[in-house]
Parts: sequence; C-alpha cells; structure tokens
Amino acid sequence: MKKLLLLFVLYVFILTNSFAAPTNKFHLLIAPATVTGNSVTLLWDKQYANNAVVYELLLNGKHAAFTSKTNYSITNLLPNTSYTASVRLKGDQQSIKQLFVLKFVTKAKSKIFNILDYGAKDDTTFINTKAIQSAINACTEGGTVYIPKGIFISGAIFLKSNMTLYIEKGAELKGSTATDDYLPMIYNRFEGWEMNTYASLINAGTLNRNGEYNVKSLRITGGGAITGGGKKLGDAMIKANGMRSRGRLICLMNCQDVCISNLTISEPPSWTIHYIYSNNITCHDLTIKTFGIRNGDGLDPDSSTDSYIFNCTFDTGDDCIAIKSGKNPEGYFVAKPTNNVRITDCDFIRGHGISIGSEMSGGVSNVLVQDCKAGALLHGMQIKGTKDRGGYVRNVIVSDCQLLQITIFSAVNYNNDGEAAPEIPTFENFVFRNIDLTAAQISEPVININGFKDPGHYLRNVVFTNIKLPAKAKVVMNDAEKITLTGVKCTDGQQPEFVLTNCSNILH
Repeated sequence: MKKLLLLFVLYVFILTNSFAAPTNKFHLLIAPATVTGNSVTLLWDKQYANNAVVYELLLNGKHAAFTSKTNYSITNLLPNTSYTASVRLKGDQQSIKQLFVLKFVTKAKSKIFNILDYGAKDDTTFINTKAIQSAINACTEGGTVYIPKGIFISGAIFLKSNMTLYIEKGAELKGSTATDDYLPMIYNRFEGWEMNTYASLINAGTLNRNGEYNVKSLRITGGGAITGGGKKLGDAMIKANGMRSRGRLICLMNCQDVCISNLTISEPPSWTIHYIYSNNITCHDLTIKTFGIRNGDGLDPDSSTDSYIFNCTFDTGDDCIAIKSGKNPEGYFVAKPTNNVRITDCDFIRGHGISIGSEMSGGVSNVLVQDCKAGALLHGMQIKGTKDRGGYVRNVIVSDCQLLQITIFSAVNYNNDGEAAPEIPTFENFVFRNIDLTAAQISEPVININGFKDPGHYLRNVVFTNIKLPAKAKVVMNDAEKITLTGVKCTDGQQPEFVLTNCSNILH
C-alpha cells in the first residue's frame, strides 16, 4: 500500500511539473489595437541583469529579432493567419516549451477606400472635409480610409469603429485655419471641465461620463503627417468663443482599443492628442511637434485606463505628456481616474514636463515612466496639483531615465479658477530609481518635492534609489514624510545640499 501511494505521489509530481503552463514572467502582451493584417506590436516588462539586457523575439518558435527595448513590432505577416510569439533574454538556453507563448490571429486583408475616389483633391485651395467624410462613411467594417501622397486640407472629420485611417508616407492631412470648418460645437472636456468646444481635426466617439465605449477598434497610422491649423486657428477660436473653446488636433471620447502610430503630428490649435473616458489606447512611434503653440500639450490621457505610450519624440510648447482626470468638484465627483499608464522609450526634447496633473481630481494611479530621455524641460518629471483639486496621485514609478529635474508641486499659478473640491489631494507612493540627473542646472533645486500644508496631506512614501546628481546640487523638500534616499550622490562623491521644511522621517 505504501509503495502504491509513493508511486501515485511521484506520478502527480511528474504530471504537474511536465505539463504546467509556463509562467508569463515577462508579462508579454499585445499592445491594444496593433494587430493588423500583416503586423503586431508586442510589449513586455523590463528584465534586469548585471550587464546590458538584449531580448530575443520568437515567432512560431523561431528567431524573429533582437532588441534592447521592451517593445517590438513584427511585420510582414500574412493576413488571417494564426501565430505564436515568445520573448526571452538573448543567450537564454531555456527550452522553447518552457517559454510563455502568446497566441494571436492577424486581421483579414483590409478593403481600401481611397479619398480620391470620393472627390478629394491634392490642392491647398480646396477643402476636402466632405470628400474625406464620405470615404469614412462608406468604409465597411475592417476597412481602410486611404490618404495618398499630397496635401489635403480639411476641417473636422469623424471616425467610427472598426476602421483604419491610413495617411501614406508623403501624405499630409492638414487642418484648415477657418473656425467654421470645425462647427457645430461638440460636447467635450477641456482643462478638467465638460463643456462645448469646437470640434477637433480628427474626432472619434461622443462624450458620456456614464456611458459605455461608443467607438472601438480604431487605428490612425501610415507614416505620413497630420498638421493642424496651428496658432492662427487657435487664436481665431479664442477670439470667437474664448480660451477653452478650442478643439484639439486629435480627440477621442469614450473610445476603446485605439492605436495611433507612425506619424508626424504638429500644429494643433491647443492640445495635440487628447483622449477622455477611454480604455486601451496605444500611441507609438509618433513625432509630436508643437513648439510655439499656446497650451501645446503633446499627449493628454484624461480619465482613461490602460495607456501604452512608447517610441515617441516630443518637442512641445507645453507639457509633453500631461496625465489628467478632471478638475476640482466636477472631476472629484465624476470620479473617473486615470489608471495604468506605461510610458517607455520616449525622447522628450523640449517642453514643460512629463507631467501628472494639474487636473487630477478624479485620481491618477499606477504610472510607469521608464527608459526615457528628457532634454530642456521646464520642470522635468513633474507631479502637480493645487489644494483645491481633491483626488490623489499614487503609485508612480520613474525608472532608468535621463532627466534634468524632478518636481512635485502642490500649487500652480494657472488654471486654478472655480470652486474647490471637498478635500485636499493626496500625493503618495512614488519611486524614482536609476535616474541620471547629472546634466541638470544647479541654479535651481534639481529635486524639488512638496506636499500640502495640511499635516494629513503631506507628501509621503517616496523612495529615491541610485540617483546621480551634478556637483553642488540642491534637494528641496517641503511638507513631506517618510522619504527615503539611497545612493543619491553628486558627481564629486558628496551628498547634495538638503533644504527641509516641515518634514519627518527623512532617511538619507
């Protein structure tokens, strides 16, 4: 009997260890809305080793590519075909059978709707709004509205579910500068409040804080350019209906599973890409240029969940990225937070900051900024709000980045009108690790972090690990508690100058 029992236990051990599914330790996933008829984009978690990490991508169990990034687009696939994908460290001899296998099926071949067939003209004196909208309206499920090489002037267009807007390399979809081309006004959200604004150049979805996603499975891509009406249009909108009446360049509302990729995007009338009450949004391989544009934010996730932003370059006239969730009482009571934002492998050339806030009244949590390079940003990596906002910012990780400044501000001198939310915001649980700040200017604090004056709302639970600073750098902390600094050193081997006010439990 004992022998039989031992044999049974051995059999169960062999069975469970031989056939157990491999764990997905890389958390390999498909970036939302990136499966096409011939391509897919994969994402995974960063792995750490004693030397430079290189990943190997496997397609159907065979080598496909090496990369040092945590994303990769596999191309030249066949339509309507099943594939498997895996990732491992280069040189890893682990059996293919032991790797996590991600399965996917490419889309069917897309039907093309060329805007030229609907009356569009490569003519800078011709407004193509009706022609382009006609192609969009005619586009069948899974189809592609195609903009060929040339310059096509347009007013507001409205996309729909299950389609691709493809702007060919060498093509430019260019917004007109006439305000009438963005009428009628549409219900929208800007600077934290729901209101009527001019339509954007590219629109998708209708705003409904209590509604479901009403546009799904949408792609905007192609290698070409989207150029707005810029300052001229923005100024005209302000003159006609005020600062907050301006549309964006691309605006998504109540959308799900959207990918914007492989485009050069510039000259918005205000913010560039803004998505509200949306889910599963991918923005990758974009070049966003808005320098000289008033309120020229690059990308604004707003009360939205599951954002993936990678391989993008920003040169902006305001925040490069600004993560938002509504303003003061309205944002607080609407209570739609922005959760799960992943920003990796981006280059921030110029702008105000890689920012969270200042409109964060619905809450912001679970943000990763990793493997990014920041140039001449006014405030660097910035978390910001005011005492009137309400809400929270928590669980933010900034890792393996080159920055010029880290700032957490509890007051800003703009967009602070209106009544206050019923409570003061909470800023907590931030990690900054492996950050190179050595190129920072020392005329201002290189790290400047602040909580709120109310002791119950001090900035708390912040960890700095392996931070490199320039010689004679200054670190300022106000109204903060439980701050830990490990391996925070200047280039001369000394600690920075610490200036602390109303702080407790500071370990450095």
